[in-house]
Amino acid sequence: MDRLSALRVVVADDHGLVRGVLREHLVQRQLFDVVAAVGDADAALGAALAHTPDVVVLDVEMPGRSPFEVARSIGSALPRTAVMFLSSYFQDRYIEQAVAAGARGYVVKTSTPEQFIQAIRQVAQGGVAFSAEVMDRLVIDRSGVRLTGGLSTKLSQLSDREIEVVRYLATGLSKKEIAGNMHLSVKTVQNHADRLMQKLGIHDRVALARFAIREKIVSP
Repeated sequence: MDRLSALRVVVADDHGLVRGVLREHLVQRQLFDVVAAVGDADAALGAALAHTPDVVVLDVEMPGRSPFEVARSIGSALPRTAVMFLSSYFQDRYIEQAVAAGARGYVVKTSTPEQFIQAIRQVAQGGVAFSAEVMDRLVIDRSGVRLTGGLSTKLSQLSDREIEVVRYLATGLSKKEIAGNMHLSVKTVQNHADRLMQKLGIHDRVALARFAIREKIVSP
């Protein structure tokens, strides 16, 4: 495939080694033209505006401006440019921000090169691409998976009080101890626990503790 027909891509990651590896994987396939490989979100925005790429790949944690804010700016200025995220992290809050920013994909860095490349091709063609680990964090409502508005993460469904119950349960407190700390009846704590586990699709304390650690509700 020649450069004129190759997909034009901007890659943004604050680790130079990661940028180099991503660029090499893409260029070797001769299906992509990496027009810029940059180290922060501001530079990614500048490169996108300068080159009008088909896809911009952003890490979720980089110096300077928030990559989610930059994703919105790219979407506003370049509606034909797809934005996707590539990250080691797949906590609910990151995924929620990415989706709210209009991202068409969110791929974890443990993915294979072929999975990463396929994801870029899918979002460039107007589709979506979420790693299995990310899809597990998403809630799909009756209208299906939506990239803006109606898609929410499991954590976002919990009330502040339910998150507090999660925190106590994950640290091993009994429901009686939680009731005392929260000045509630044991029955009310039990009701909160039942509801939050139903919302999360979690049915035991071990899984709940893992969820709480992953989402940084409690420290490991």
